[in-house]
Amino acid sequence: VQLQASGGGLVQAGGSLRLSCTASGRTFRSNTVGWFRQAPGKEREFVASISWSAPNKYYKDSVKGRFTIARDNTKNTAYLQMNNLKPEDTAVYFCAAQTRDKTFYSSQYDYSYAYWGQGTLVTVSS
Repeated sequence: VQLQASGGGLVQAGGSLRLSCTASGRTFRSNTVGWFRQAPGKEREFVASISWSAPNKYYKDSVKGRFTIARDNTKNTAYLQMNNLKPEDTAVYFCAAQTRDKTFYSSQYDYSYAYWGQGTLVTVSS
C-alpha cells in the first residue's frame, strides 16, 4: 500500500484545514488508518485513528473537539478535518495504515503501523 498525504498549508490560528490520505497499490478498506504528527525538534506523536469500518475512533486529548477523522472506503481515502487550529498544531502530519492483524487499541502507537505516507506540513501562525 502506498499512501499519499496532502492538504497541508499555512493557516492563521482559529482557521481550518482538511488533510487527505489516499491509498494506491491496493485497497486499504480493511485497515485501520492513523494520523501522526511531528513538530520540529519533537518526537512523532499520535493524533487520531479510525478503524476500517469507521465506528471506532481514537483522538489525542488535545485535539478532541477540534479534529475529526473520517474515511471513504469507496475512494480509498481517509481525512483529517482540523478546525480551530492553534500554533501548537504546527507539524508535519503523516498518515499511516496498519496491517489487518493489528488490534484497534494498538492504533495509538506508531510502531503498529506498516505503511506510511510522506507527510504534509501544517503551519499555524499566531
